Amino acid sequence: MKTRLFAAVSISALLLGVAASAQAFDAPLHAPVGAAQDGPGSIVVPPLGFRERVLPNGLKVYTARDAATSNVTVQVWYKVGAKDDPEGRSGFAHMFEHLMFKATRNLPQETFDRLTEDVGGSNNASTGLDVTNYFETVPAQHLERMLFAEADRMGSLVVDEATFESERDVVKEEFRLRVLSTPYGRFQRLHSQAFIFQDSPYRRPGIGSIADLDAATIDDVLRFHETFYRPDNAYLIVAGNFDQAQLDRWIDQYFGVIENPGRPLPENNVPETFGPAREATFYGPNVPLPMVQITWPTVPYDHADRAALDVLDGILSTGESSRLYQSLVYRQQIATTASSSNSQQQQVGVLNTYAIMSEGKTADEGLASLRAEVARLRDEPVTAAELAEAKTELTAQALRGLETIDGRAFSLGYALIMTGDPATADRDIPNIQAVTVEDVQRVARQYLTDDRAIAMRYLQATDENPASPVQEVFTAPVTLADLAPAGERVTLLPEGQRTPLPEPGTAVDPATPQVAERRLANGLRVLVAPKPGLPLVSARLNFEAGTADDAAGGKAGVAGFTASLLTQGTQSRTAPEIATEIERLGANIGASAGVDFTTVFASSPSNVFPQTMALLADVVRNPAFTAEDLEREQTQTLNGLRVQLSQPGPVAGLAAARAVFGDAPYGVPGSGTPTSIPSIAREDLVAFHGGMYQPARATLVFSGDITPDAAQALAEEAFGDWQAGPATTPVADPAGPAVAPRVIVIDQPGAGQAAVYAAMRGIARTDEDYFPVLVANGLMGGGFSARLSQEIRIKRGLSYGAYSSLSTREDEGLLSASAQTRNDAVPEVADLILAEIARLSATEATAAELAPRKATLIGGFGRSLETVDGLGGLVANLALYGLPLSELATYGDDVNGVTPAQIQAAAAEHLSPADASLVIVGDASVFLEGLRAKYPDLEVVPLSELNIDSAALR
Repeated sequence: MKTRLFAAVSISALLLGVAASAQAFDAPLHAPVGAAQDGPGSIVVPPLGFRERVLPNGLKVYTARDAATSNVTVQVWYKVGAKDDPEGRSGFAHMFEHLMFKATRNLPQETFDRLTEDVGGSNNASTGLDVTNYFETVPAQHLERMLFAEADRMGSLVVDEATFESERDVVKEEFRLRVLSTPYGRFQRLHSQAFIFQDSPYRRPGIGSIADLDAATIDDVLRFHETFYRPDNAYLIVAGNFDQAQLDRWIDQYFGVIENPGRPLPENNVPETFGPAREATFYGPNVPLPMVQITWPTVPYDHADRAALDVLDGILSTGESSRLYQSLVYRQQIATTASSSNSQQQQVGVLNTYAIMSEGKTADEGLASLRAEVARLRDEPVTAAELAEAKTELTAQALRGLETIDGRAFSLGYALIMTGDPATADRDIPNIQAVTVEDVQRVARQYLTDDRAIAMRYLQATDENPASPVQEVFTAPVTLADLAPAGERVTLLPEGQRTPLPEPGTAVDPATPQVAERRLANGLRVLVAPKPGLPLVSARLNFEAGTADDAAGGKAGVAGFTASLLTQGTQSRTAPEIATEIERLGANIGASAGVDFTTVFASSPSNVFPQTMALLADVVRNPAFTAEDLEREQTQTLNGLRVQLSQPGPVAGLAAARAVFGDAPYGVPGSGTPTSIPSIAREDLVAFHGGMYQPARATLVFSGDITPDAAQALAEEAFGDWQAGPATTPVADPAGPAVAPRVIVIDQPGAGQAAVYAAMRGIARTDEDYFPVLVANGLMGGGFSARLSQEIRIKRGLSYGAYSSLSTREDEGLLSASAQTRNDAVPEVADLILAEIARLSATEATAAELAPRKATLIGGFGRSLETVDGLGGLVANLALYGLPLSELATYGDDVNGVTPAQIQAAAAEHLSPADASLVIVGDASVFLEGLRAKYPDLEVVPLSELNIDSAALR
């Protein structure tokens, strides 16, 4: 099962513009799917509107104005990806992505974080097989500064030896994190690609190998930049709130002066034969459950059959009514997850089907079932209902992708990279809508045949079957000899000689909606936060019932199971019927239990929101909790927990909660334990639902394209006559008494990386020190440019990321600081984390240091206000903790009002390093001796003996 993000969709009609120069594309409004204007078929995705112009140096520029936002996104998409890594330098495009955030001729190192995070924005980048993109979202007044910075790194990147070595170490830690420390990382990133592709450069892992990273030189880096980072090999996309004429002048000023080299780009178009049908079994360490995959070669992205394959993929695996979920997970119960992906690149395409098997089930069972479901697509036409559901789901997800300016720009950028044609994004939904039952069967018969299938098993290595060797040496169409000469090395100019950054413009204040409040006769509180714009509506029904309340019955996991089983059957609908209805509406409906509260959520296009609300009411009020559904949920949860307990990070998180809260309700794993999950009975769920799901203790929050009167009417219809039975009292003192701090090492022999966690009690959300502690957390670890990241990643290259987290709750919450690192660096990273906790109370932060951290908090809050679900979540959070809804409007002032003295005082009172527990999960044989010298009383728990039922952990 999956939730699909449709990658190339239409941009909102709000962004329509007229031609800036040579060429403009006027996209027609998409016709509704189907005729009825009040049913799911009438979802309309607005077309993409943009201006296009081409600078004399070949840079293609796309701009789209949206006056409804206070932000702007600047994105540069380069037509270079992992397929372009030179031979012997796999992972090079990805490593170069990291280096692009360093210095330029006019900008010192880390300036991009100062220009984005430090003003309340965000920045990031990604490397795909065909593309590397760089993207920032900032308050609109900082647009000119971002254009200056992006142009400067396109034309004058600075790379010195120290930066190169440090960032290469960071990439190695990312390799250990994503490949070595996750159960299926080796298979998904190393084995499968090399086995699927026979000739194409796509067979190399995008993240590379340690050996190839070590072989790279600074001269290679400079030549790579000179070869691929040039105006005619890039697209510049700007969307948001700006003046078009001024924007055009800035683009000409900063990008127009970059010279384009006259030499051609290296040739890179290797035909892929894929070879005959074949199978392979790979073995690896730390494989908790078998994984299987079958891949079929299909078509490149710019092919007419992509739409039919997208719909076929949706029928196979989108939602719980999909064929793979229903067959492997729901009916046969042989897999804990089963899904597919329709993956197209510029030169090739594949359709992947895969499953992670349930405990005791074999890989061959999984392969047989995957083959059987694909055979059904070839042998029998899909039903008209399945076709309509898949189309509606794809269309609704495309609509959701239009909510943010960066999402719209991403859609355009991806279409440009894959086809070079900006109109491709506008054609996607009409092409999806035109797919027929016959088209689905045709592409299944043409591409998904047994003689084209590439099947793989991934199993736990044993003495008899040791870990499979990884292919690391590949030929490639691009060689080092093909790269351009490095040219004159660029250096950072002396401060007095640098071109100064442009000054910010006039700020555009974000709009804060007025929240309407009413209450039903049964006590249900109804809040409505209208957000005009896209036709999307969200509802969140929140109950004062969390995983901490499991303590009343003594069975961990009851709250979570109650929530997850709501959509698995009601008195009038089965789980498949509910799933089918959700997908027919293009809706999202689900539930989850947090520590203090349970949230049941629903969102859909506004034209079908009344039907969505009716379904939400049914799952909330009339859950069946059948024995069969419970048993299936228990099996799936145990399988998921088995995977979770094989990874250093999740294990450390579970152990940290136990270390801080002991056997108190907040210390008990909310998802349940291997012991508690099998003991949960239907009676436990019925009792929890009846006693804790009370309308008088619930809040219903609407947000989006809805008026207060319409929302009140829907609430009254759905829940007005709901009369609950006797209420259960929520658990008292969920944090329990303070416990002594501990140092715990959980030994996972052979772990590819270690997780280092420092954790302590935090504060309640209603504590008067909430904002000082919130800013203190931001200062320590709330972003890439915060203290932990600076000390651990940027200065020393010891981790891919180091962060802290503040989890405020009804009672005392949890503050944690963490990083994953190579095993031998554990003592150093632990010292650095604890030192940063101590620093909060030891010295006052400077006003200059605090300003960017405050801006980061305020900017993130503002971006949440711009989405329907984000707005609803902010309103609900205030309501659940009994806080005034006026905090929506005063949040910025509350954050900005925090002083350095308040932070230091709050840290001294609440965040003493003496109260911190230290939890480390990794290969103890590498670091235990050094750690024990400092902490002679540390506890060592073998992972194989870990017992999360007890605070003792064994």
